[in-house]
Amino acid sequence: METVDGNAIGGLLYDVFGTEMTAATGTCARCGATAQLAEFVVYLRAPGTVARCRNCLAVLMVVTHVRDMNCVDLRGLARIEYGRT
Repeated sequence: METVDGNAIGGLLYDVFGTEMTAATGTCARCGATAQLAEFVVYLRAPGTVARCRNCLAVLMVVTHVRDMNCVDLRGLARIEYGRT
């Protein structure tokens, strides 16, 4: 399956979080690696949109669209940090 980086879901992240999130950092709950959301490995054609850790390939985030609503699972993230300027 073809992958893209997290920049490809910038619009989706904006819809979910209400602000630009590709520069935010996320920490993998499995391996502890920290990276910008723009650096996540993303699968667009999975059941929903799936973002994985570039280091260990653990699932970090899943976004599905059900009945005009985005359903978000962030269990793979230990932390998201967003610094406002």
